Amino acid sequence: MQQRLAMAAIFLFSSVTSFAQDVEKSDTKVTGIEKASRDFVMLQFTYDAWMKPDSVKTTGLGRGFNGYLCYDFPLGKSNFSFAAGIGIGTSNIYFDNQVLTLTDTGALATQVRVVPETQDYKKYKLTTAYLEAPFEIRYFGNKENRNKGFKAAIGVRVGTLVGAHTKGRRNVDGTKVIDKVNTKRYMETWRFGGTLRLGYGNFTIFGAYGLNNVFKPGSGPEVTPYSIGLCISGL
Repeated sequence: MQQRLAMAAIFLFSSVTSFAQDVEKSDTKVTGIEKASRDFVMLQFTYDAWMKPDSVKTTGLGRGFNGYLCYDFPLGKSNFSFAAGIGIGTSNIYFDNQVLTLTDTGALATQVRVVPETQDYKKYKLTTAYLEAPFEIRYFGNKENRNKGFKAAIGVRVGTLVGAHTKGRRNVDGTKVIDKVNTKRYMETWRFGGTLRLGYGNFTIFGAYGLNNVFKPGSGPEVTPYSIGLCISGL
């Protein structure tokens, strides 16, 4: 009788141990899935500038911000994936003692011109905002936990202009005055650009180069935008 009880106890212990190991493996697997971030969110903080003719003079720290929600599609069991998303992109370019003539009603009303300023602006900038979609081919060095390991991505972004304005700040008899002009008249409706990201974990260095001009052909100087900065991604 004691021998049978001992054998039953051994059998029960073995069964419980096996079940515990299976549960542990299952928990580990679930944890791995939870850690496999798909970089659902991308936040990009950039330095923005233009490739431009010498007649256009910019100054200061041009800056921009891009925020995207993306969906990631793994390519088989490889370390690569394809991602597409939607979001908003903004850019601010500051001018050096120059302004944009956006309100002409004469013979040059079809063009925006860069001319010397006459209002003694302390700061003068052009701000643009786009609704845009990024597309990327991504590489993850760590498939199990994309919050760690080397990352790289190459892609394009396509955006449509939703807003553009100039803003100048000056003082008149000690009072701060802001001059603001909203118009999309002279701006390209779409922007296209190539993008590149390289980094580790949730942080990558980001770069973008415009594939078309900021202004419509014949409606302004030929300037091509580019930007570099930091991208924070996760989820």
